[in-house]
Parts: sequence; C-alpha cells; structure tokens
Amino acid sequence: MIDNMTNTTTCLDIEGNKYEIATSELQWRPATYGIVIKNNKVLMSKQFDDKYTLPGGGVNLGEDLKTAVVREVKEETGLDVNDPRVVGVENSFFHAAHGSKESYHSVLIYYSCILQGGELSTDGFDEEERRHAEIAEWIPISTIDNLKIASTVDFRPYIRHAAQF
Repeated sequence: MIDNMTNTTTCLDIEGNKYEIATSELQWRPATYGIVIKNNKVLMSKQFDDKYTLPGGGVNLGEDLKTAVVREVKEETGLDVNDPRVVGVENSFFHAAHGSKESYHSVLIYYSCILQGGELSTDGFDEEERRHAEIAEWIPISTIDNLKIASTVDFRPYIRHAAQF
C-alpha cells in the first residue's frame, strides 16, 4: 500500500511483519511461478525450515515471461516443463527480511505448466537458495491449506484452479 502523503509504501515479509519503506527505494520485480501437477500432487519448494512456495522467481531483463517460468522451475527443482499457461496475476509489496534486505514492488504471474521430465535436484540453486531452500517436493493438493507459505501472496487458490484443467 502506497501512502501518497508520506511517500512510503507498506511492505510485508514472509512472516507478515510490516515495513514502512520510502517508495523511491522500491525495486521493480516481475516474477513468474510454475504450478506443476502430477497425480493430484503439486510441485513445491520448501524454504526457511517449514514453509512452502511454488518454484519461481524474478524475470531477467529482456527475458520472455514464459521462458522465465520454464527456467525458474528447472533451476529450483531440476525438472523440465513446457506449455506454460497463465492462471493468475497478483501484485505484492514485499521486503526480503531474510536476505538482501531490499524491498520490492512485484507483479507475480502464476503459470500452469506441463511436466516433461528430469529428476528432482538442487543443482540449479543460487547462493541464497542454498542457504534457505531444500529439494522440491510433491505435495498432495488436498493438504495445501495446512501448509505455511513462504510468500506474501497466498498462491493456493491458483493451485486449485490449475488442478481443474
């Protein structure tokens, strides 16, 4: 939320803590996330000991959005996907309290993707992921409401939507 009177934005971290950030200090960050479903299970990344998120992350400057989601799923899970289809878009103001300490205005684009192959792996993890993430897991869709999520946006409605296809 932007406060035009004070030129600040309220950002949240994944714990729900609020930070008042000068709007001029926000970084723009489009991000893509892959929803991959197999046998009534969804592919998820475990982070920060007991929280889960979808595989995904920032889009590189000049990178096509569909290319970004395919790349992010591969990097974070070791699996190959294709045929990404948008199932939802959200807006978020978040603060990376766990790492860079930077704050972002992000547009999150959720894609349903088709599993092509590969094996679960952490080989594509970047330095930050090596510190905070674990190997991806297949989580029964029926249990996602019981998970703690590692996101400022509740992406679970998009998993349910993608599961209907």
